Amino acid sequence: MSAYFAPAFFSHLLGKCLRRKHPLLEVSKLGFYVLGTFAAVWWPYLYSKDSVLEVLSRLAPFERGIFEDYVANFWCASSIIIKWKRLFTSESLRLLSLIATVITCLPSMIQQIKSPSNRGFLYGLLNCSFAFYMFSFQVHEKSILLPLLPASLLAMEEPFIFRWFMQFAMLSMFPLICRDGLVVPYLALLALFILIFDAPGQQRVKESNYFYNYLGATTVRLGLVCYFILHIVYLTMNPPEKYPFLFEAVIMNVCFSQFVLVTLGCNIKQWVLNKPTKLEVDKKFI
Repeated sequence: MSAYFAPAFFSHLLGKCLRRKHPLLEVSKLGFYVLGTFAAVWWPYLYSKDSVLEVLSRLAPFERGIFEDYVANFWCASSIIIKWKRLFTSESLRLLSLIATVITCLPSMIQQIKSPSNRGFLYGLLNCSFAFYMFSFQVHEKSILLPLLPASLLAMEEPFIFRWFMQFAMLSMFPLICRDGLVVPYLALLALFILIFDAPGQQRVKESNYFYNYLGATTVRLGLVCYFILHIVYLTMNPPEKYPFLFEAVIMNVCFSQFVLVTLGCNIKQWVLNKPTKLEVDKKFI
């Protein structure tokens, strides 16, 4: 799970080190601390090869396939058209998922290496964890909680995107929650969140919000309608006998489409963090 955040930490700390008086020394010190921490964590398991392999098998359960259930990431969503498990071997899918995850992390990492900042680091945590959720091997539905954590740290700055992402993150886990018999707690906590988020005196989301403009008013309205309809349909209707998992597939693809929009928007926002606004440019020339 910590691998979801590791690229963000690495790129942010490397960017900080490169801006010190003695960058080579600082990078060497950083490498020493990382290797030392890694050795301390693995020390209890290094007494035999079998124990190391046992830990690795639990960290990366490759034998379970690239996806197992209806998780709203790229591999599962695209499997409706591309039958990954039939067309590729497990070894090929491991390599593909690794390449896709690294490529998706790179823009966020490069931005932090070039221009590290506290706000950029939070966006980096969100974007890198999203990259792992979308493209890594054997992702669980509950893994969406990992990118939701840095998103919550940005909630005051980006209230709209936090609420939007939270709603569809919860929807992506709804079939799993129903199977576990947790519908009542789910609905109660969702209602409580909405009440707290929309309580009097809270900051209101305006149409000038970056992500609101990015998604568009029509997309927002359609998304909310879809969000509520899918809950009602899943709870009150039965799928056709020929397609017993139709509702899960629809929920998965709707949530995946929204996660793609959020991922693109957050990566763009991270890259424009340090660019001066039009007002700042005008003040400079005045």
